[in-house]
Amino acid sequence: MTEPILPRIRPEIAALAPYRQGKQAGPDAFKLSSNENPFEPLPSVLEALQGTTPINRYPDATATRLRERLAARYGVDLDEVHVASGSVAILYQLVQAAASVGDEVIYAWRSFEAYPGLVLVSGATGVQVPLIESDDLASTGRHDLDAMADAVTDRTRAIIVCTPNNPTGPIVTSAEFAAFATRVPSDVLIVLDEAYAEFVTAGGAVDGLGERVFEKHPNVVVLRTFSKAYGLAGLRVGYAIGHAKVLDAARSTGIPLSVTSAAEVAAIASLDAEAELLERVAVLVERRTALLGGLRTQGWTVPDSQSNFVWLPAGERTDEIADAFRAADIVVRPFSGDGIRISVGEEASIEKVLRVASAARP
Repeated sequence: MTEPILPRIRPEIAALAPYRQGKQAGPDAFKLSSNENPFEPLPSVLEALQGTTPINRYPDATATRLRERLAARYGVDLDEVHVASGSVAILYQLVQAAASVGDEVIYAWRSFEAYPGLVLVSGATGVQVPLIESDDLASTGRHDLDAMADAVTDRTRAIIVCTPNNPTGPIVTSAEFAAFATRVPSDVLIVLDEAYAEFVTAGGAVDGLGERVFEKHPNVVVLRTFSKAYGLAGLRVGYAIGHAKVLDAARSTGIPLSVTSAAEVAAIASLDAEAELLERVAVLVERRTALLGGLRTQGWTVPDSQSNFVWLPAGERTDEIADAFRAADIVVRPFSGDGIRISVGEEASIEKVLRVASAARP
């Protein structure tokens, strides 16, 4: 049977591997591959979901109620808040709005694995700046903001800064980001991706919303999400705070009606129950501390994670060690030839992860 003639696809898109989600876990396995919150939604959130708009009706296209809550929370105008189906969706919209063929987008590497693809889809060229690698646990796996600023050219249209960095875990400090933002030309978009901000306990970490960096530098947009700390990964809702005209560009490139009524209601209910939710975050931080300490005691050079995951720099043994975790019913996220990201999950998973990691030490 002859192959049909198919529509012509851009060669770079045809060569681009689709986003690979963390593998699903069996009923008896720990799924530690997608940085999900292991806790079930709070009863108050589930109760709120029961009264959402019927699914035969379209949602509010701009998630006005949620934007109003966030605008009041952060002391900004309504148009300075943008809501979409996850913070990565907003990042996609911003890159589409800012960069095209012949332009460049700078980001650290290794960082969030979606960055290269969304830059390529825009037609722009990604410029990867290596992370700092060091025997000093306080320095390794961190953004090299000086090198990123040095990489700016006349073709640069956007820079992505991920803090805490996914998948290695370290933060960018407030002083570092302030110096960096001052060096970057004001007509270059800076996206401060703070998807894991609620897990940060380190002193001196940049807090894009608390410091209102978007006011001093209108070219900065701060991203946050309800997927991680708030445990709404399955509902897909994130938000951005920034200059209204910059966010208008994101709204123009976004797919309309992508945030469901259920997602909006759950996000508002989560804000109402924030104190209770942050108690759960504190529990996950305790588990993170135990996991980091255990791995370091075994001799692993693990960066200082300030997120809900840890990074195991396994190098050439990455796939082998990931297989060992899989054999023990622990699903992790391997990055071949580089390392393994392990989400902080259920309490019972900590000891099991440490047991496999110990056996994998050379």
